[in-house]
Amino acid sequence: MSLKTFYIQRWLDEETFKKLLTFSRFVARDPEKGSVFVIDTERAKKNRLKLDDIKSLLEEIGVEVDEGELKELEKELPNYDVEFYLRGEKVIIKPHVYLMDLVKDYYEQGVLKYNKGEKVFETYPYYYNFLKTRFEENGLKVKELELKVKDVNINFRGELREYQKEALDIWLEKGSGVIALPTGAGKTVIGIGAITYVKKSALVVTFTKEQMMQWRDSILRFTDVEKSMVGLYYSGEKNIKPITITTYHTAYRHMGELADKFEVLVIDEAHHLPADKFKVIALSSFASRRLALSATPVREDGKHEELFKLMGGLIYFKTPQELIQRGFLAPYEIIQVKVELTPQEKLEYNKLLNKFRSLAKGRKVSQLLELVKKGDEDAIEAIKVYNEIKKLTNLAKKKVEKVKEIVEKEKNNKILIFTQYVEQAEEIANSLKAFLITGKMSKSERERVLSVFKGIKSGVLVLTTVGDEGLDIPDANVGIIVTGTGSRRQFIQRLGRLLRPSNGKKARLYELVTKGTAEEYQAVKRKEIIHEDSLFPDEM
Repeated sequence: MSLKTFYIQRWLDEETFKKLLTFSRFVARDPEKGSVFVIDTERAKKNRLKLDDIKSLLEEIGVEVDEGELKELEKELPNYDVEFYLRGEKVIIKPHVYLMDLVKDYYEQGVLKYNKGEKVFETYPYYYNFLKTRFEENGLKVKELELKVKDVNINFRGELREYQKEALDIWLEKGSGVIALPTGAGKTVIGIGAITYVKKSALVVTFTKEQMMQWRDSILRFTDVEKSMVGLYYSGEKNIKPITITTYHTAYRHMGELADKFEVLVIDEAHHLPADKFKVIALSSFASRRLALSATPVREDGKHEELFKLMGGLIYFKTPQELIQRGFLAPYEIIQVKVELTPQEKLEYNKLLNKFRSLAKGRKVSQLLELVKKGDEDAIEAIKVYNEIKKLTNLAKKKVEKVKEIVEKEKNNKILIFTQYVEQAEEIANSLKAFLITGKMSKSERERVLSVFKGIKSGVLVLTTVGDEGLDIPDANVGIIVTGTGSRRQFIQRLGRLLRPSNGKKARLYELVTKGTAEEYQAVKRKEIIHEDSLFPDEM
């Protein structure tokens, strides 16, 4: 935009002429008034000149600009080269100079978008510090955001185990990162330690409401922070405090409220974060200190790479075997128990298997699933039959009988029974007169059952997948997997439920496997993943 025409009568040397062209255009040579120039603020922006630069050069060559003209120019050429401001969950970047050469890589990656109407860039808060640093390193004057981070007067109470301190020291050195430790190894305590060392406001994100409550209780137990400084933010209560604890499902809906208030972001059960709706939590946070905690950070779909990008990479891990050898986790034994299909189940199994083979035509299940996405009718039918086969073997009638035998053998212990199916869980619980927790139950009812079970010396608790994460029963020492998947995460989590050390206990995990079916293959996969090298692949 042209705001002022000015004239220079004296002869201009080449250097001065070039300087003038950085913010103006030469129009003509007037016989009476001399060289005619027009100020071009767009050119000034592209050359990253501020109003003071233009004013100084004009004064140097004797051109006067009155205050009214300066104010007009200031509208187009403010004191900052770049201004940041927050709009909902997005960071808005308002440039007053040409920026594309500095942000081209972000733009090409799709993480930075240009709004032509407003002439601004839009991105997620996650990229704020990277962009601000890049602008400043290139000599730009940046108007920063006024984040609402607070100091927190908090100190750690208690003593960290050797490996916990080691993990925390590495995190403090690197500033961010993923810490992978087995269930029962005290990841929560490391997270609390991180908050106490940084002494800045922190947001803790948990997967369940139960875990959220456990974090609150642990923070109050292991620190001297005042109770009024710790807030819960979920469906039943939205209380933002210097230390705020929330759940994934609440956080991703409300990051506009939470984004700019915390220096530290702690993500528990971090293997969930790469899910499309949940990764918005990390993208929408301004926190420069990030800590991800998980027993099983690796995902079968490969999305753990997204976790490492958003939270800082894998910086520390220990396997169950390492911590067992050092006495921090209970030693364990895995006992495989095979059961037969009934004659009727065998007939149905073979019938379904032949049908599946006919439809699959030699293709793997993974290939069939890709074809399902494309609407292939044979593949769709094949997967339906595959799921019927899976359910038949998982719900084999003799499994319930075998569970009764194991429970009778282990009757003086605290036993956890795991299954994928609510109907199977209910059948087992009824036949054993055992405690039961399923996703069909209300949270208050689940909490009541868990509280009672924790308080008894021995007994049986039957769980569906709702118990795979966040379950804390330190004295449970026997587990029975009735049905499960080949998932490395699920198996490690279920094993981890038994590994909390308690008075020299030894954990026993029974696997019920239907003989002559795909469950035998899944059992082989599960045995493979308990070896040290397979828990955390080389590519990590």
